[in-house]
Amino acid sequence: MAAPEPDPERAPGTGSTPGTPGTNADTDDTPGSAPDTTPGPEPLTVPSMSAGPDFVLRPWEMSDLPLIREASLDPYIPLITTIPAPYSEAAAEAFVRRQWERAATGAGYPFAIVRSRDRRPVGAIGLWLRELPEGRASLGYWLTDLARGQGVARAALRTVTGWALRDLGVPRLQLYIEPWNTASARIAEDIGFRREGLLRGWQQVGDERRDMAVYALLNSDGPADGRAVTAH
Repeated sequence: MAAPEPDPERAPGTGSTPGTPGTNADTDDTPGSAPDTTPGPEPLTVPSMSAGPDFVLRPWEMSDLPLIREASLDPYIPLITTIPAPYSEAAAEAFVRRQWERAATGAGYPFAIVRSRDRRPVGAIGLWLRELPEGRASLGYWLTDLARGQGVARAALRTVTGWALRDLGVPRLQLYIEPWNTASARIAEDIGFRREGLLRGWQQVGDERRDMAVYALLNSDGPADGRAVTAH
């Protein structure tokens, strides 16, 4: 994962792939840095978008509690996000409300990643706007174990990246990925992100400070692959 959402709630990063739970995401819950909940100028409306033929990105719902339960059992996701571990229904409901609050305060766009064929949620991705006044936004995502290795992270990241650059006009997008997470690094580079350096001791993960590689994509670099399509 990219130092998600890995928790679209805690970190700016990228998503999960085989053997990797996600990336630091200001997913506000993916590894990276914790997302800012400072009220923005106005509430944001989280859209629903198709991420290719197999997945949909949509706002979080209370029906997503089984996804939170599954993510709480992952050894890595709770370390880089605000997914509750151990799981409780009250904590899971609070998690969903936090996602709603992030949009309501202008902090960012939290999405659940949902499989089209059965409407099962399999992960999360977020676009976090804490640094938008400086022309920067960060991304983060995570996936549960059963969803890894199926192209989910690539489809979701490509969709949100294209939407942020094209429709929102964000000048610079950033991802934070732990150096060991080669799968997430490949996904980021495939979409057009460039590695810019290593941030030593950048983020607290569990009980230790971890290094994070920073990847960036500029609006001036040209369009990202794919095109987000609003779902009807």
